[in-house]
Amino acid sequence: MSQHTRALTEFLAGLRYEQIPEAVLARTEDLFLDWLGSALASAGAHPIPLFERYAKAMGPADGPARILVNRTGSSAYFAALVNGASSHLVEQDDLHNSSVLHPATVVFPAALAAAQDLGKSGRELLLASVAGYEAGIRIGEFLGRSHYRIFHTTATVGTLAAAVAVGKLMDFDQQRFTHLLGSAGTQAAGLWEFLRDAADSKQLHTAKAAADGLLAAYLTRDGLTGAQDILEGEQGMAAGMSRDADPKKLSDRLGSRWALAETSFKYHASCRHTHPAADALLELMQREGLSAADISAVNARVHQGAIDVLGRVKVPQTVHQAKFSMGTVLGLIAVHGKAGLPEFHSLALTDPQVAAFRDKVGMVLDPEVDGAYPARWLGRVTVETVDGRTLHAAIDDPKGDPGNTLSRAELEDKFRRLVQFSGARSDDEAGELIAKVWRLRETDDLTGLQ
Repeated sequence: MSQHTRALTEFLAGLRYEQIPEAVLARTEDLFLDWLGSALASAGAHPIPLFERYAKAMGPADGPARILVNRTGSSAYFAALVNGASSHLVEQDDLHNSSVLHPATVVFPAALAAAQDLGKSGRELLLASVAGYEAGIRIGEFLGRSHYRIFHTTATVGTLAAAVAVGKLMDFDQQRFTHLLGSAGTQAAGLWEFLRDAADSKQLHTAKAAADGLLAAYLTRDGLTGAQDILEGEQGMAAGMSRDADPKKLSDRLGSRWALAETSFKYHASCRHTHPAADALLELMQREGLSAADISAVNARVHQGAIDVLGRVKVPQTVHQAKFSMGTVLGLIAVHGKAGLPEFHSLALTDPQVAAFRDKVGMVLDPEVDGAYPARWLGRVTVETVDGRTLHAAIDDPKGDPGNTLSRAELEDKFRRLVQFSGARSDDEAGELIAKVWRLRETDDLTGLQ
């Protein structure tokens, strides 16, 4: 085992609740509420009922862990599976920039399901979630940009992040964390090819990452061994999934750099790669007093990762695929001023003005933007107007980034809008859930969190 993997597993084994700064604990609560809203927002929407039916057919009739979208009880495994799927559908869950990882949608489903199953407290849930974030983010950074071009990092790295969170609930020592990473890493999978076909694989990715991470932890607890050098070994993850792996990232400032606090909230209901350009276009149109009709062309100046992911979608065929179409997102921004869930579901595929604007949008690789990525996601757009002007706008901190974050009031508003969108909970129930999240540190029994 390398020194960097050993340092990571030793940190995870030794991490205690009392070591976590107050600001990080508060941020974890914020991220948990944001995740909970994303999970509930997809209630009833395809393909989530498919996962619910599978859990009902294959899982127990009841259990201690809660499936959020339908409020039924199940085993920890099947609760993690369904909650992992549901929280990654509406594209409102968080993102960590430099790892290009959506930690919440894999860490929280596994951690909450296991905590409910094992009778853990809110404080133990928060500690486990921090461990999952800190490990997952560093493993994502370790695998690098080349990994993300082919592999959906939230699916691959997410399996390990989920496993670590559950392992922390089980108070694993350094040796068991090593075995745990081995068993989680050998299951890690998830490819971007589904975007070309508007397939449903993205929800399968996060469902399996959360559930398989939990599976690895429960089996490790009972004595299953795993590869000792799954990350850096000759036939490990980096060898098979990366061309630019950097082992030093695994142990980067453990205990002093709290990577969880660097995570961004999603403001627009679309792929995060569209957000910087969307914010820049909105700023430019407001500054110049432009309407969509005043614009003849838009060039979004982006990093290569955006081209790799968004370039696959030409004319979106589904609402979910529309969220990976730069032209559609910018069309919603230009025509309607926002790209939220109602806009995507009512207008993205049917509004002729949005379709017309989509055809005006292109993406261009920008050396400055690409050089800053993935540590920073810069927004740069060049707009040609109907009257012959060329205009530019630049955004360095998209809405939701740590430098331009959402307040608790904004997070509560977002949560209520997400729940209202699906009708999964009444407004009163939404308020009760918000209050429960803000009281997590004082909660000894998590079975009521549903």
